[in-house]
Amino acid sequence: MKKILVIEDNQAIRENTAEILELSNYRVVTAGDGKQGIEAAISNKPDLILCDIMMPKVDGYGVLHMLQKNIDLRHTPFIFLTAKTDREDIRKGMESGADDYITKPFTVTELLHAVESRLQKADQIRQEIAEGIQGLNDLLAVTSGQEALQSFIDGRNTNKYKKKQIIFYEGNRPLYLYYVQKGKVKTYKRNEDGKELVTSLCNEGEFLGYVTLLEETSYKETAEAMEDSEIALIPKDEFEELMNKNHEVAHKFIKLLAKDVTEKEDKLLNIAYNSLRRKVADALLTVKEKYPEQVNDHYVIHISRENLAAIAGTATESLIRTLSDFKSEKLIDIKDGYIIMQNEEKLRRMIN
Repeated sequence: MKKILVIEDNQAIRENTAEILELSNYRVVTAGDGKQGIEAAISNKPDLILCDIMMPKVDGYGVLHMLQKNIDLRHTPFIFLTAKTDREDIRKGMESGADDYITKPFTVTELLHAVESRLQKADQIRQEIAEGIQGLNDLLAVTSGQEALQSFIDGRNTNKYKKKQIIFYEGNRPLYLYYVQKGKVKTYKRNEDGKELVTSLCNEGEFLGYVTLLEETSYKETAEAMEDSEIALIPKDEFEELMNKNHEVAHKFIKLLAKDVTEKEDKLLNIAYNSLRRKVADALLTVKEKYPEQVNDHYVIHISRENLAAIAGTATESLIRTLSDFKSEKLIDIKDGYIIMQNEEKLRRMIN
């Protein structure tokens, strides 16, 4: 009997969803918030997870992010179950790594169809691998792409980079695809006056340098470790061979490329038209979503003021003044260098 975890803070919806699934011969485990959901997933190891987005303690995006870092759960089918129907919300959910997205209110047929199709796909992958697949080439033919890439990465040479050490420089020709196994990495550009603008943030389990490899050009930005990091190096020719052999892997990197373009377009618009307060608020939210850390039910941000200013696209002095204003308004608190998010909703609704 397949086990399904339902993470939903609305008791009526949670109980109704569980009843539907139980009547369809699924074993159901429930959790009333994101924190309980993470704990339930780790202890129960479900075959599929249904998760609401807007929840106390840890939201749905945070749940997905945390479970993707767990080796036993990173490939568990994950479906967002939510009332958020804006295109931007749906895109964000799918780009975060969710397998599907069901909007409330939903019908019994919609729910069961989504659950059954995702479980069948997961079963097919496990079955085909179990039937004697040998070697990387066979594995590539049946996996969704992420498994193929993980198998491709395992056993690679790993370089260790100290905090602030450069991984590659703008203008260099690419020789490798980089995979962050541990740590945090930023990419940035500098103008003639030496002012820095962070163009992207990379976390554990993410790739660097794929845009340049796909374009067959030189690096257009510099990559630097934000903390002590371990990076796996995949030679350019092996990456190209993998792309040619596996449609799903190619599709994954096309999606990453499209996401990269969209994020940079949004960043340009924000820098061009947003007020200083809005830029700083967006920078805080970006770091919180990229590197979620929680202390006593509050998200905390641990990043240098220089890096945060470079993400916001403003001067460090202006950033510090704005953070002081936010603290006075009780939007954030600052302790021992950590920024504590106190009113995330007001930051999101910051007037331009």
